[in-house]
Amino acid sequence: MRIITVGLKERSYPIYIGNELNYGEIARKALPKTRDLLVVSNDTVAPLYMEQLKKDLEKHDFKVRECILKDGECYKTVDSWMQIETALLQDGYGRDSAVVALGGGVVGDMAGFAAACYQRGIPFIQIPTTLLAMVDSSVGGKTAINHPLGKNMIGAFHQPKAVAAELSVLKSLPARELSCGLGEIIKTGIIYDQDFFLYLEKHAHKVYELDFDVISHIVQRCCEIKAEVVSKDEQEHGLRAILNFGHTFGHAVEAFLGFGTWLHGEGVGLGMVIASALAKKRGLISAEDFERIHALIVRCRLPDRIPENMQAQDFLRLMRHDKKVRQGVIRYVLPERLGQVGLYTDVSDEEVVSLINDLKGIK
Repeated sequence: MRIITVGLKERSYPIYIGNELNYGEIARKALPKTRDLLVVSNDTVAPLYMEQLKKDLEKHDFKVRECILKDGECYKTVDSWMQIETALLQDGYGRDSAVVALGGGVVGDMAGFAAACYQRGIPFIQIPTTLLAMVDSSVGGKTAINHPLGKNMIGAFHQPKAVAAELSVLKSLPARELSCGLGEIIKTGIIYDQDFFLYLEKHAHKVYELDFDVISHIVQRCCEIKAEVVSKDEQEHGLRAILNFGHTFGHAVEAFLGFGTWLHGEGVGLGMVIASALAKKRGLISAEDFERIHALIVRCRLPDRIPENMQAQDFLRLMRHDKKVRQGVIRYVLPERLGQVGLYTDVSDEEVVSLINDLKGIK
């Protein structure tokens, strides 16, 4: 087992990475005075892992109840959030209770947001069950639900008390979900660590083979980088914005197609291709670096083509609803070299239209 600490002074918390993690022990250490836990999961994950989790928690003197949501990004809504709040209220949970999120990024985001709102904030623990959630969404305290006009537009910063990444659960994931996680993993190398990007060029294919030596290294390095970034800029006033590489364009695609049509990592994959193409067009990165980024995204089975019916104006319209917009100006995270990105506010709408039309082959 490996332990990484997200350093936020009195709100610091551990990330546990390994096989055969003792959930009960981890929860009791994180919540020494808590008795009542609401475990939030979905109807895909709960049948696989809920009973064992409850046994582990009950062995450590927790009283456990469940809240089972429908599975999918399309259910990351105010109705699902209200389902969690209603479960907490109906069972009489107090401010000394806590929430456990058992699932992928959708479950983690909604359960965390429900915990942030309930009685103005109760603790929660993340137990991610997808590769994407392990390397990204379970760490950092961003919680949210979607609105039809934009992804994650309603939410709060609410840090977990602990994250427990049990690697063995990845055996149950289809290849598409592994690819989804690799989207965020590739992003991490591009924005912060050239050596890690080189490692992915050589070893990313082994994720599909469930090579747990490779997976353990990847999860650990992504968590180390995110922990470092979040520790320096918890609420995205500066440095943390680099984590949005690929997301501005990617979120627009997800919203255009309807949340859940593409997985989040797929949107990020295409978003990184578009942002990298913009960087190449601006002379920020070489054609060789663009090709390396593009090639790795394709090898990880992520989309690299803009949906046929999506036009440049669709991107501009949807990106104006992005959380990263400031005073009407869209902020673009663009690669400057492998391992480094910059934040740009001088990209004109005309530049975006020209780029999208070029990528779509529109004359």
